[in-house]
Amino acid sequence: PYIDDFVTVDIHGGWVGVLASLMFQSEIGPSYKHIRSIDIDPTCEPIATMMNKKEEIAGKFRAVSADMCDIRSDADVVINTSCEHITQEQYDLWLSGMPYNSLLVLQSNNYNIPEHARIATDLAEFKTQSKINVLWAGELELPLYKRFMIIGLNV
Repeated sequence: PYIDDFVTVDIHGGWVGVLASLMFQSEIGPSYKHIRSIDIDPTCEPIATMMNKKEEIAGKFRAVSADMCDIRSDADVVINTSCEHITQEQYDLWLSGMPYNSLLVLQSNNYNIPEHARIATDLAEFKTQSKINVLWAGELELPLYKRFMIIGLNV
């Protein structure tokens, strides 16, 4: 797909608006028409809004308290930073709400802790779990676990 220089982005698992803030501040990559940051924890919304206040006032940012599985998206790019926090069934429901042929950026890890409902043992397993047409995949070795990222199309 072609992503032009003025895109809309949904971030599922927005981590109190930090990723959106970094994206707005970046001097590389596209300009953002609008970024919506979605967190299940309602305490994240006021923090994310404050962190991105200038963009919120300009109509370019909105923080939302919601379960990512209940959100339907029409964004050009959809980022899910929290694939390990939902079961495969929840992930499949989430994926069904994403636009056909949309660009997806998915992150997960192999960190086996109680709050992780679905980890992948390696990058190959994460690709299989994700059920998308993978355009790029990589991993980052961290002290306690590996972090995986996949960029691809919802087909």
